[in-house]
Amino acid sequence: MPGREGLPARRARRGTRPCDLRPAGALAASGACRHLSRIMPRPAHADGSRPKDGQFDGSDQDGYLGGQLLIAMPGMKDPRFARSLICLCAHSAEGAMGIVLNKPLDGLSFDDLLRQLELQPVPPRRRVRLLTGGPVEGGRGFVLHTDDWSSDASLPVSDGLALTASVDILKAIAGGAGPREGVLALGYAGWGAGQLEEEIQHNAWLSVPPDESLLFGPEHERKWDLAMAKLKVNPLLLSGAAGHA
Repeated sequence: MPGREGLPARRARRGTRPCDLRPAGALAASGACRHLSRIMPRPAHADGSRPKDGQFDGSDQDGYLGGQLLIAMPGMKDPRFARSLICLCAHSAEGAMGIVLNKPLDGLSFDDLLRQLELQPVPPRRRVRLLTGGPVEGGRGFVLHTDDWSSDASLPVSDGLALTASVDILKAIAGGAGPREGVLALGYAGWGAGQLEEEIQHNAWLSVPPDESLLFGPEHERKWDLAMAKLKVNPLLLSGAAGHA
Protein backbone atom coordinates (compact mmCIF):
# COMPACT_ATOMS: atom_id res chain seq x y z
CA MET A 1 0.00 0.00 0.00
CA PRO A 2 1.13 3.61 -0.41
CA GLY A 3 3.80 4.78 1.94
CA ARG A 4 5.50 1.43 2.36
CA GLU A 5 7.53 1.80 -0.82
CA GLY A 6 8.19 4.50 -3.37
CA LEU A 7 9.42 7.99 -2.67
CA PRO A 8 12.18 8.01 -0.04
CA ALA A 9 10.95 8.63 3.48
CA ARG A 10 12.72 10.57 6.20
CA ARG A 11 11.42 10.69 9.73
CA ALA A 12 11.25 14.02 11.51
CA ARG A 13 13.70 14.14 14.40
CA ARG A 14 12.59 15.10 17.85
CA GLY A 15 12.84 18.79 18.48
CA THR A 16 12.79 19.74 14.81
CA ARG A 17 10.13 21.96 13.34
CA PRO A 18 6.98 20.03 12.54
CA CYS A 19 6.82 21.39 9.00
CA ASP A 20 9.99 21.26 6.92
CA LEU A 21 9.01 23.84 4.31
CA ARG A 22 12.06 25.10 2.47
CA PRO A 23 13.16 28.61 1.48
CA ALA A 24 12.46 29.57 -2.12
CA GLY A 25 14.74 27.72 -4.52
CA ALA A 26 15.64 24.99 -2.03
CA LEU A 27 12.96 22.50 -3.13
CA ALA A 28 15.35 20.70 -5.48
CA ALA A 29 17.67 19.94 -2.55
CA SER A 30 15.29 17.30 -1.23
CA GLY A 31 15.67 13.79 -2.61
CA ALA A 32 11.93 13.23 -2.42
CA CYS A 33 11.24 16.49 -4.21
CA ARG A 34 13.79 15.74 -6.93
CA HIS A 35 11.86 12.54 -7.60
CA LEU A 36 8.61 14.46 -7.43
CA SER A 37 9.80 17.03 -9.98
CA ARG A 38 10.51 14.21 -12.45
CA ILE A 39 7.07 12.66 -12.19
CA MET A 40 5.10 15.92 -12.05
CA PRO A 41 3.17 16.61 -15.29
CA ARG A 42 3.80 19.72 -17.35
CA PRO A 43 0.96 22.26 -17.70
CA ALA A 44 -1.47 21.04 -20.33
CA HIS A 45 -1.92 24.38 -22.14
CA ALA A 46 1.17 25.74 -23.85
CA ASP A 47 -0.48 29.15 -24.24
CA GLY A 48 -0.58 29.57 -20.46
CA SER A 49 -4.38 29.74 -20.28
CA ARG A 50 -6.01 28.76 -17.00
CA PRO A 51 -9.28 27.00 -16.21
CA LYS A 52 -12.21 28.83 -14.70
CA ASP A 53 -12.39 29.07 -10.91
CA GLY A 54 -13.47 25.78 -9.38
CA GLN A 55 -12.61 23.75 -12.50
CA PHE A 56 -9.59 21.47 -12.55
CA ASP A 57 -8.41 19.45 -15.52
CA GLY A 58 -6.98 16.29 -13.97
CA SER A 59 -4.97 14.57 -16.68
CA ASP A 60 -5.42 10.96 -17.73
CA GLN A 61 -2.84 11.05 -20.51
CA ASP A 62 -1.09 7.79 -21.39
CA GLY A 63 -3.07 6.02 -18.67
CA TYR A 64 -1.64 8.11 -15.83
CA LEU A 65 -3.89 9.76 -13.27
CA GLY A 66 -1.98 12.85 -12.17
CA GLY A 67 -4.44 15.51 -11.02
CA GLN A 68 -7.24 12.98 -10.38
CA LEU A 69 -8.66 12.02 -6.99
CA LEU A 70 -8.28 8.50 -5.68
CA ILE A 71 -11.12 7.05 -3.59
CA ALA A 72 -10.28 4.12 -1.34
CA MET A 73 -12.57 1.19 -2.03
CA PRO A 74 -14.74 0.03 0.90
CA GLY A 75 -12.61 -3.10 1.18
CA MET A 76 -9.34 -1.19 1.66
CA LYS A 77 -7.29 -3.39 3.98
CA ASP A 78 -4.71 -0.80 5.04
CA PRO A 79 -6.26 1.09 8.00
CA ARG A 80 -4.15 4.16 7.23
CA PHE A 81 -6.12 4.64 4.02
CA ALA A 82 -9.59 3.39 4.94
CA ARG A 83 -12.21 5.80 3.49
CA SER A 84 -9.43 8.08 2.31
CA LEU A 85 -9.66 10.57 -0.54
CA ILE A 86 -6.31 11.41 -2.12
CA CYS A 87 -5.34 14.07 -4.62
CA LEU A 88 -2.85 12.34 -6.91
CA CYS A 89 -0.33 15.13 -7.43
CA ALA A 90 2.02 13.15 -9.67
CA HIS A 91 1.89 9.87 -11.55
CA SER A 92 4.28 8.46 -14.12
CA ALA A 93 6.24 5.33 -14.92
CA GLU A 94 8.58 6.25 -12.05
CA GLY A 95 5.90 6.24 -9.37
CA ALA A 96 3.19 8.38 -7.84
CA MET A 97 2.69 10.86 -5.02
CA GLY A 98 -0.53 12.12 -3.45
CA ILE A 99 -2.00 14.15 -0.59
CA VAL A 100 -4.77 12.77 1.62
CA LEU A 101 -7.58 15.34 1.63
CA ASN A 102 -9.90 14.13 4.39
CA LYS A 103 -7.71 13.65 7.45
CA PRO A 104 -7.37 16.91 9.40
CA LEU A 105 -4.20 17.38 11.42
CA ASP A 106 -4.79 17.30 15.17
CA GLY A 107 -2.82 19.25 17.74
CA LEU A 108 -1.37 21.96 15.51
CA SER A 109 -3.02 25.12 14.23
CA PHE A 110 -1.90 27.40 11.41
CA ASP A 111 -1.03 30.06 13.99
CA ASP A 112 1.06 27.53 15.96
CA LEU A 113 2.87 26.57 12.78
CA LEU A 114 3.71 30.17 11.96
CA ARG A 115 5.12 30.66 15.44
CA GLN A 116 7.25 27.52 15.23
CA LEU A 117 8.57 28.60 11.82
CA GLU A 118 9.09 32.15 13.14
CA LEU A 119 6.91 33.66 10.43
CA GLN A 120 4.84 36.83 10.70
CA PRO A 121 2.24 38.14 11.12
CA VAL A 122 0.67 36.21 13.99
CA PRO A 123 -2.27 36.24 14.13
CA PRO A 124 -2.28 35.95 10.31
CA ARG A 125 -4.57 37.85 7.99
CA ARG A 126 -5.55 34.55 6.34
CA ARG A 127 -5.37 30.89 7.32
CA VAL A 128 -5.42 27.51 5.57
CA ARG A 129 -6.53 24.14 6.90
CA LEU A 130 -3.91 21.65 8.02
CA LEU A 131 -4.08 18.01 6.95
CA THR A 132 -2.28 14.75 7.64
CA GLY A 133 -1.21 14.22 4.04
CA GLY A 134 0.05 10.65 4.36
CA PRO A 135 2.48 8.35 6.15
CA VAL A 136 5.65 9.33 4.25
CA GLU A 137 7.89 12.17 5.55
CA GLY A 138 5.41 13.37 8.16
CA GLY A 139 7.69 16.26 9.08
CA ARG A 140 7.63 17.76 5.58
CA GLY A 141 4.95 20.23 4.55
CA PHE A 142 3.28 20.65 1.17
CA VAL A 143 0.72 23.28 0.20
CA LEU A 144 -1.75 22.10 -2.44
CA HIS A 145 -3.33 25.20 -3.94
CA THR A 146 -4.96 26.93 -6.88
CA ASP A 147 -2.35 28.05 -9.36
CA ASP A 148 -3.28 31.73 -9.36
CA TRP A 149 -0.21 32.08 -7.10
CA SER A 150 3.15 30.42 -7.73
CA SER A 151 6.84 30.72 -6.97
CA ASP A 152 10.05 29.13 -8.22
CA ALA A 153 9.34 26.28 -5.76
CA SER A 154 5.87 25.52 -7.18
CA LEU A 155 5.25 22.42 -9.27
CA PRO A 156 2.18 21.97 -11.51
CA VAL A 157 -0.31 19.27 -10.56
CA SER A 158 -2.86 19.88 -13.31
CA ASP A 159 -4.58 22.82 -14.92
CA GLY A 160 -5.63 25.01 -12.01
CA LEU A 161 -3.63 23.20 -9.31
CA ALA A 162 -0.07 23.44 -8.02
CA LEU A 163 2.03 22.10 -5.15
CA THR A 164 4.48 24.28 -3.24
CA ALA A 165 6.94 23.25 -0.51
CA SER A 166 8.58 26.51 0.53
CA VAL A 167 7.89 28.95 3.35
CA ASP A 168 7.21 31.72 0.82
CA ILE A 169 3.65 30.55 0.35
CA LEU A 170 3.01 30.58 4.11
CA LYS A 171 4.39 34.12 4.33
CA ALA A 172 2.08 35.18 1.49
CA ILE A 173 -1.00 33.56 3.05
CA ALA A 174 -0.26 34.95 6.51
CA GLY A 175 0.11 38.40 4.99
CA GLY A 176 -3.30 38.20 3.33
CA ALA A 177 -2.13 37.26 -0.18
CA GLY A 178 -1.18 33.90 -1.68
CA PRO A 179 -3.44 31.54 -3.66
CA ARG A 180 -7.20 31.85 -3.66
CA GLU A 181 -7.58 28.37 -2.12
CA GLY A 182 -5.15 25.97 -0.51
CA VAL A 183 -4.52 23.32 2.15
CA LEU A 184 -1.31 22.54 4.01
CA ALA A 185 -0.47 18.85 4.39
CA LEU A 186 2.22 17.29 6.56
CA GLY A 187 3.44 14.12 4.89
CA TYR A 188 2.24 12.42 1.73
CA ALA A 189 1.35 9.05 0.21
CA GLY A 190 3.94 7.57 -2.13
CA TRP A 191 3.99 4.64 -4.55
CA GLY A 192 6.93 3.03 -6.33
CA ALA A 193 7.10 2.32 -10.05
CA GLY A 194 4.03 0.33 -11.09
CA GLN A 195 2.75 0.00 -7.52
CA LEU A 196 -0.34 2.18 -7.89
CA GLU A 197 -1.29 0.51 -11.16
CA GLU A 198 -1.10 -2.86 -9.44
CA GLU A 199 -3.27 -1.66 -6.55
CA ILE A 200 -5.87 -0.34 -8.99
CA GLN A 201 -5.90 -3.68 -10.78
CA HIS A 202 -6.50 -5.30 -7.39
CA ASN A 203 -9.52 -3.03 -6.85
CA ALA A 204 -8.07 -0.89 -4.08
CA TRP A 205 -8.95 2.48 -5.66
CA LEU A 206 -11.49 4.31 -7.78
CA SER A 207 -10.70 7.62 -9.47
CA VAL A 208 -12.78 10.72 -10.01
CA PRO A 209 -12.07 14.20 -11.42
CA PRO A 210 -11.39 16.80 -8.72
CA ASP A 211 -13.56 19.74 -7.80
CA GLU A 212 -13.01 22.60 -5.40
CA SER A 213 -15.26 21.32 -2.62
CA LEU A 214 -13.46 17.97 -2.50
CA LEU A 215 -10.02 19.58 -2.66
CA PHE A 216 -10.47 22.50 -0.28
CA GLY A 217 -13.83 22.13 1.45
CA PRO A 218 -14.14 21.80 5.25
CA GLU A 219 -16.41 18.72 5.36
CA HIS A 220 -13.63 16.19 5.90
CA GLU A 221 -15.90 13.50 7.35
CA ARG A 222 -18.17 13.63 4.30
CA LYS A 223 -15.60 13.90 1.51
CA TRP A 224 -15.34 10.17 0.88
CA ASP A 225 -19.13 9.89 0.59
CA LEU A 226 -19.32 13.01 -1.59
CA ALA A 227 -16.66 11.63 -3.93
CA MET A 228 -18.56 8.35 -4.21
CA ALA A 229 -21.75 10.30 -4.90
CA LYS A 230 -19.97 12.17 -7.67
CA LEU A 231 -19.41 8.79 -9.34
CA LYS A 232 -23.08 7.95 -8.71
CA VAL A 233 -21.88 4.86 -6.87
CA ASN A 234 -23.52 3.33 -3.82
CA PRO A 235 -20.62 1.96 -1.71
CA LEU A 236 -22.88 -0.78 -0.35
CA LEU A 237 -23.34 -2.14 -3.86
CA LEU A 238 -19.70 -2.10 -4.92
CA SER A 239 -18.41 -5.44 -6.09
CA GLY A 240 -14.81 -6.46 -6.64
CA ALA A 241 -14.73 -4.82 -10.06
CA ALA A 242 -12.32 -1.92 -10.47
CA GLY A 243 -13.34 1.26 -12.27
CA HIS A 244 -12.63 4.85 -13.13
CA ALA A 245 -14.79 7.91 -13.53
